[in-house]
Amino acid sequence: MIAFPKHWFLATCLYLASFVGDLFDGLLARKLNQTSEFGGLIDMLTDRLSTLGLLYVLSGDYQPQDLEFGFPVFRLTFLVLIALDIASHWSQMFSTAILGAHHKGNDANAGRNSIVRLYYRNYFFFGYLCVGTEILYIAAYAFQFTEGMSCHRLLQATLWVSLPGCLLKQLVNVIQLFSACYSVANKDAKSKIK
Repeated sequence: MIAFPKHWFLATCLYLASFVGDLFDGLLARKLNQTSEFGGLIDMLTDRLSTLGLLYVLSGDYQPQDLEFGFPVFRLTFLVLIALDIASHWSQMFSTAILGAHHKGNDANAGRNSIVRLYYRNYFFFGYLCVGTEILYIAAYAFQFTEGMSCHRLLQATLWVSLPGCLLKQLVNVIQLFSACYSVANKDAKSKIK
């Protein structure tokens, strides 16, 4: 994506293949009873790193459009999304790890914000937000290369259709961040009282 931007179509296909593979590898591992703590760690790392890498690429690719605004709107947006993604996921993992629980588990999220509980309990809601977000990022990447091509309007429609899922995912990330921080602070307060 960075070194050979003229191969944007291949880069898009490879990213999509990786994304689709990620959707099914966990299901397959559970079905074949091949899950492990290490696999969970690697899965989360590759999810976060691939998304953050794509957001980094977008922050550079959309920099010329920022000149029209006279302010780095796109670049700042993508960089804020990177920071929010890291902060919310790290805080969620830390806050549930100190409880000795899985970050998606009902026991770990008991007492958390109802939206965070819904996000981790309802696989359809979880999937819609995650898939919507990734599809928006992928479509935003491909969109910039398709001006004048027949697929440009399809990508534009994809951006609009996936935007609600992406916006909701960012809202969940903010709520998850505050909920996790509150949980850790609450645990600290209880320890101090003892």
